[in-house]
Amino acid sequence: MIMSLTKERVLQTLESIIDPKTGKNIVQMGYVSGLVVKDGNIGFAFDIGTDSHPADKEPLRKAAETRLKSLPGVLSATVVMTSERPPATGGHSGGKSGHARTAPAPLAGIRDVKAVIAVASGKGGVGKSTTAVNLAIALSRLGLATGLMDADIYGPSVPRLVGLHGKPEVSGKIIEPMVAHGIKTMSIGYLVDEEKAMVWRGPMVASAIAQLLGDVKWGALDVLIVDMPPGTGDAQLTMAQRVPLKGAVIVSTPQDIALIDARKGLAMFRQVDVPVFGIIENMSYFLCPSCGERSDIFGHGGARETARTLNADFLGEVPLHMTIRETSDAGTPITASAPDSPQAKVYGEIAKTVARLLQADAPSAPLIRTE
Repeated sequence: MIMSLTKERVLQTLESIIDPKTGKNIVQMGYVSGLVVKDGNIGFAFDIGTDSHPADKEPLRKAAETRLKSLPGVLSATVVMTSERPPATGGHSGGKSGHARTAPAPLAGIRDVKAVIAVASGKGGVGKSTTAVNLAIALSRLGLATGLMDADIYGPSVPRLVGLHGKPEVSGKIIEPMVAHGIKTMSIGYLVDEEKAMVWRGPMVASAIAQLLGDVKWGALDVLIVDMPPGTGDAQLTMAQRVPLKGAVIVSTPQDIALIDARKGLAMFRQVDVPVFGIIENMSYFLCPSCGERSDIFGHGGARETARTLNADFLGEVPLHMTIRETSDAGTPITASAPDSPQAKVYGEIAKTVARLLQADAPSAPLIRTE
């Protein structure tokens, strides 16, 4: 008889993995954090603490992932190493409750932020950052006090997209956000040279994101939009674990390869119990500026169909348009520089839908936009 896939079953399996340095299993050591078991998918943070070296613990992380994938009924197992726990000061509780640890204290910077929304994509190059910036400005134009945080540590693009340069004011550990187009913004790009490569391991990225959230003086905001890096790695897991996300918005293009990755992104947020507000199809179609003829360069309707099959909202179609690209490159997003243009109105309609979802305790029943 095949045992059902439960948290207890997963923890029993993980208890068989012994840390040779301590002689204790990884559950007893408190390495298993934020365990989620849902629909055959397993995910958790392998939290080694700040007093351990990642290279020493990587064999244990890999062993946990391999052993879980061998369990009957497992479709995926994602184990991401983090180092957020403070050094141990005494004995650690063992047994099956070892995966549960005290929730981190609320990040100071976002205590007065009513809602945090992650704008994510399964892969790069789909226009996620452009979408995040224009969505934030469109929400601000609806009267919401809005902030925008760039969580893409390796490839920050918000400074260029909003046209800001220079460094923010810093007082002690408190960082003042930089304001552009009516929204408060923050990015690692303000703090380091544009040409500098951020050669950081995952735990350092997680720490940087926590600082951008917790040390920035965001103040009272109705909504904070977080421009996530592409993929489903450390940054996403850090956000899900450290921040009470109100929801996530997935950005994709109509191409099949992009939609495959978009499905992974949507599944990841659902796996960690973050509501998905819906999917936006970016670069949905091209309108010839001379003749007005429409061309579906990357195909069309894939994101709408993906939303339908995954029981998610379809938030809208953003066209591939020269003006969006030009205004983004110039640091004057189209929702700010040409708010009455047809392209800006598309973002405006998406913002209205997101604003309605913010008023609810949870996302509404799936909505497929037809206009």
